[in-house]
Amino acid sequence: MDTEKLSFEEAYKQLTELVKKMESGELPLADSVAAYEQGIKLKAYCEQLLKEAELKIETLKITNNKE
Repeated sequence: MDTEKLSFEEAYKQLTELVKKMESGELPLADSVAAYEQGIKLKAYCEQLLKEAELKIETLKITNNKE
């Protein structure tokens, strides 16, 4: 799956669904490992989007204070 094309909301929803599946204990080991790997990617992607949003907000604050 290409996480780069997901919105934050879509990525977070997928991450939440993966966690629920893993916590249910119903996934076979190989599927659990694959879900964990995908979860790590989704978590990193969500963190990246949040950092970018935070930087934009800080930039807007600085720009707005100069005016």
